[in-house]
Amino acid sequence: MAIFRPFQAVRPLPAFAARVAELPYDVMNTQEARAIAAGNPYSFLHIDKAEIDLPEGTDLYDDAVYETAAANLRRLESQGVCRQDQTPGIYIYRQTMNGRSQTGLVGCVSIDDYLNNVIKKHEFTRADKEADRIRHVDRCDANTGPIFLTYRPDAVLKKALADFISGNEPVYDFTHRDGVRHTVWVVGKDSLGRTAAERLAGKELYIADGHHRAASAVKVGLMRREQNPGYSGLEEFNFFLAVVFSSDELEIMDYNRLIADLNGLNADDFLRRVSENFDITPVPAGEPFRPQARHTFGMFFQGGWKKLTVKEGTFDALDPVGSLDVTILQNNLIEPVLGISDPRTDHRIDFVGGIRGIGELERRVGQGMALAFSMFPPSLDELMAIADAGKVMPPKSTWFEPKLLSGLFVHRLA
Repeated sequence: MAIFRPFQAVRPLPAFAARVAELPYDVMNTQEARAIAAGNPYSFLHIDKAEIDLPEGTDLYDDAVYETAAANLRRLESQGVCRQDQTPGIYIYRQTMNGRSQTGLVGCVSIDDYLNNVIKKHEFTRADKEADRIRHVDRCDANTGPIFLTYRPDAVLKKALADFISGNEPVYDFTHRDGVRHTVWVVGKDSLGRTAAERLAGKELYIADGHHRAASAVKVGLMRREQNPGYSGLEEFNFFLAVVFSSDELEIMDYNRLIADLNGLNADDFLRRVSENFDITPVPAGEPFRPQARHTFGMFFQGGWKKLTVKEGTFDALDPVGSLDVTILQNNLIEPVLGISDPRTDHRIDFVGGIRGIGELERRVGQGMALAFSMFPPSLDELMAIADAGKVMPPKSTWFEPKLLSGLFVHRLA
């Protein structure tokens, strides 16, 4: 049974919320972060990407980066920009993008639920990325970014959320520079907190986004247990920060592929090899192709788009992982034709989230990439079925929008 519990958030005063809150650390590079945070001493990038406050060229994993992050977090409190709530609570976090809203509950979940697979995963993590966030969380003594979780719809909880929102004013309500509106309500001793704990206790939770942050938070919690052998299990380090959303409110976007070269093939040989497993259909000149159904793909090559449709019998339709479009493209084209066997580590492949649009694929090919593939996104049902089966999705399978902002809620571990 999942544990979902209140906590005393460190969060911005309302006047500072829009200046503090930032997109997650892993959706931008250092140069982009420097530009975004320039002139804004309250930007949470001074914590999440603290190398921006150190000389250019500083190693991203230098001890000074983590020390600076911790100092900057303390500074936001000492300057009165952020303050810790006096009593534990949960929070409502609504995001509205392009007319669509998703409303989540902010609280803490248990590292034991993660370890026991009550909180289910669908991706492998990389040790180097985990190590970075372990050092960050440990030095800051806090979870600075929430994990994005989802659960299957619950009518009782949905009504309780709607009732609370209709009768209470938000503490934050602003539109971020990415065009997404972010609205937050503080839930005190209202019955919603009890309802949330009771309804979520009977559910399995699924990581939608934030596998590395989750794994790192859990490992810091385990480190703290080793350092405190008499722990009771109720200490804050036994829990980590999360936002939980009903799956029927979420949208997975396409996560597209870019390839640097043709693996030594000429254009004719490449197309011949592709046609072994895919039917190739020309697309009218000047028209981009975004797939509208499973098992179809767009391929931008030699200045134009082609529709690829996978041939029957080239994949296992009964395998929840093997029948994913990302698996089909990888197993039937990217690996055998283009020679990319590990998309997690091969520098000849790159990935573009669907939020950037099909035009970004065309632009990147125009700048020197050899070709691009547009994808049809997997569904939440597919994601949960794979997690339920104890399997994992291929790398870069899902892209969720909007992203949860960092800085609106910080969970102290002590």
